[in-house]
Amino acid sequence: MAEKAMVTKDMTIGEIIRLDADLAGVLMSGGMHCIGCPASQGESLEEAAYVHGIDPDLLLVRLNAFLDSKQQ
Repeated sequence: MAEKAMVTKDMTIGEIIRLDADLAGVLMSGGMHCIGCPASQGESLEEAAYVHGIDPDLLLVRLNAFLDSKQQ
């Protein structure tokens, strides 16, 4: 059985979007509207969430729940 993909707080925004392009919508709906910004591609999820005043743990749960729903 293949290992399920998961997002971690230390992954960059670029890595997350490369993992699954549909995660961009989850990030945007969570309040992170700058995902297209070149600087965001090198920021970790935790760093980007902090800059935007977003709870990184909540965003992480939403991202991984989205991936889980696609992988079932």
